[in-house]
Amino acid sequence: MVPEPGDVLRVDAAASVQFGGASAIVFRVTVVSKQATYDGWVWLHGYVLDRKGEAVEKREIFVQFDGLRLLARPHKQVQAAAPRGAVAASPGRPPARRPAGPITGGRR
Repeated sequence: MVPEPGDVLRVDAAASVQFGGASAIVFRVTVVSKQATYDGWVWLHGYVLDRKGEAVEKREIFVQFDGLRLLARPHKQVQAAAPRGAVAASPGRPPARRPAGPITGGRR
């Protein structure tokens, strides 16, 4: 599996021997490094999570793609496009009103 930022992974001995046994971690990915490494390996930046899912330690880890186990992937919110010609209002603000009568310019 190829991880993405936001993914929560179980990292154990299948990913790297340093995470065997009681050293296994739950890890939230913040960056997947583009740095060239050995085939099938990757540097991941992120946070070790505790049992409540809270970050307790920032780490960089070097692991095998094939040993990573996805626990959760964040939902990607996609905003629907506004109909053509519509003007989107800012959250918490009503849409702008247009004057009812003709617009006259200049000073008198």
